[in-house]
Amino acid sequence: MKRTRVINVDGLKIGGDNPLVLFAGPCVIESEESARRIADELKKIAADVGLKLVFKASYDKANRSSITGFRGPGLRAGLEILNRIGRDFDVPVMSDVHAVAEMSEASDALDVVQIPAFLSRQTDLLVEAGLCGKPVNIKKGQFMSPEEMGNAIQKVKSGGSDLVMVTERGTTFGYNNLVVDMRSLPVMREFTCPVIFDGTHSVQLPAGQGTSSGGRREFVPVLCRAAVGAGVDAVFLEVHDNPDEALCDGPNMLPLSQLRPLLLVLKTLDRIARLEQLE
Repeated sequence: MKRTRVINVDGLKIGGDNPLVLFAGPCVIESEESARRIADELKKIAADVGLKLVFKASYDKANRSSITGFRGPGLRAGLEILNRIGRDFDVPVMSDVHAVAEMSEASDALDVVQIPAFLSRQTDLLVEAGLCGKPVNIKKGQFMSPEEMGNAIQKVKSGGSDLVMVTERGTTFGYNNLVVDMRSLPVMREFTCPVIFDGTHSVQLPAGQGTSSGGRREFVPVLCRAAVGAGVDAVFLEVHDNPDEALCDGPNMLPLSQLRPLLLVLKTLDRIARLEQLE
């Protein structure tokens, strides 16, 4: 397993010889109360298992299937909520940035800027992310090969930043379906950027319910086990205390009640996978 470079996220080290990191949170900020409740539970679970946590929630989901899809509180209100969560729970925070015009304000509030998969070829957005000075996580487009992510990485680097991570989140497999090619993980590690596996978007059925996406959350654990065994630096999981009532991406989110036992298995697999680096 090729060793990746280390990226420091507010004191939390990702990549290199460092153990698995957890990126987790609800798909979108539904309310400050619900986001704080989930952050509190995540902090406790991560501490109990012994994994470092980066909290993720979107302030605006600008790529919904339908015009009626819930998008979140918006830029200003959402960033204020994330800022308070980061401060009060002492965790780094990450959110999606969809537009160049949002980058400056968003990067001031966030510890990690995330480029959504649908925008992973948007040159201006990627270059602007590189200019912001914060670590950048690029989600691999459903329409992109792992080799093509080298182009996206170079776009961020052209803005002057080497603080780049990449995330596998499944590849389009016909209409309304995704498949994960685990070969993409070692391929993307060749770029030496930390590699993250998104276990919940990988089981999404895009627009599978007509005006919203479906999902097969029962496959999240098996894909995460395979990815960690193959070698990743972090796992990304969208979680919710009641996914069936979630306002966004409910069918593919993992119930909070299932998170702890999964993380215990993933932590063990991570230790085994890293033995290869020591040989």
